[in-house]
Amino acid sequence: KKNYFFIILFLISYLVSAQRSVKIGYIDTEYILENLPEYNQVSDRLEEKAAGWKKEIEDRSRKIEQKKEALNSERILLTDEMIDEIEEEITLDEEELSEYQQKRFGPRGDLIIQKQQLIQPIQDQIFNAIRELAESKNYDFIFDKSADIVMLYSDKRFDVSEQILRTISRANNRKKVDSRKDKREIENQSLIDDEPILISDLENREKENNKEESNEKPKKKLTV
Repeated sequence: KKNYFFIILFLISYLVSAQRSVKIGYIDTEYILENLPEYNQVSDRLEEKAAGWKKEIEDRSRKIEQKKEALNSERILLTDEMIDEIEEEITLDEEELSEYQQKRFGPRGDLIIQKQQLIQPIQDQIFNAIRELAESKNYDFIFDKSADIVMLYSDKRFDVSEQILRTISRANNRKKVDSRKDKREIENQSLIDDEPILISDLENREKENNKEESNEKPKKKLTV
């Protein structure tokens, strides 16, 4: 990431030396995420799952402690073989609990994996909004204030976070409108008869009607 930062500095200095105006902006990803309802919903779902996992870990840990206390209180009454058996069982429980903690909260645990899966679509939205803004407003660089690249100073005038939020909100509103239109079309289709009248049927009916009318008309007598 340091190399990436120096490459950006080199590109900026090159463009400046080439006497070309450089347009730079930055965003605050944390601020954007905090103001997106979708992200808050994802966070709530993850916190709910994490709370359930933590409770399960606490319950299992409490049971292990109870086994240890029971062993200490009954140790005098137990044989060495029984003590070894109970201690082995406690050790096995502790190992399983440790594995479960890693499975849920480890670096490659379920919490991290599910967070990535749930947040990835939101990150894609932010990236697409940044690209749209950069192309429409001719930005050369847009930095992330929340990233590891240190910004020693940032002027609020160049903060485009609000523009990114508006772009994402417009896109989400368009999706909602489209989904409502699709739903309305489906509802309208359900009101149509199950057996629609074909054009060929209409033509046949019209021919039959014309034939009946011609038969009903009285024949004119010819006069000499």
